[in-house]
Amino acid sequence: MSITTVGLGLHFLLELCALVAMVYAGFRIGDTLLMRLLLGVVLPVVAALAWGVLRVPNDPGPAIVAVPGLLRLLIEWAVFGIAISMLFWAGQPVWAGAFLAAAVVDYVIMYERVLRLLR
Repeated sequence: MSITTVGLGLHFLLELCALVAMVYAGFRIGDTLLMRLLLGVVLPVVAALAWGVLRVPNDPGPAIVAVPGLLRLLIEWAVFGIAISMLFWAGQPVWAGAFLAAAVVDYVIMYERVLRLLR
């Protein structure tokens, strides 16, 4: 198993964890039913759609809507950043820190992909 395979697997797990974190935190942060639904349901769905639709061609599959590499990285960082922030606001600073550390490790492992996206 190559380091790229490990990196892609970790990246996929982090994507799923980001969505789960948004759902969890959205229902904890929201003070009304509407806010809970917006933060805990709508936000994760919008994030998942953006993640799945706005892609760089062949990264690692076809793109439904092709976007430049820099925009793709910004989308990823925004989704991860929102998930980390929401965990922190939901009173889970340890989980927020662990997620941040895992995301940094992921991007270090996948540095070649990051450089390719920045070109």
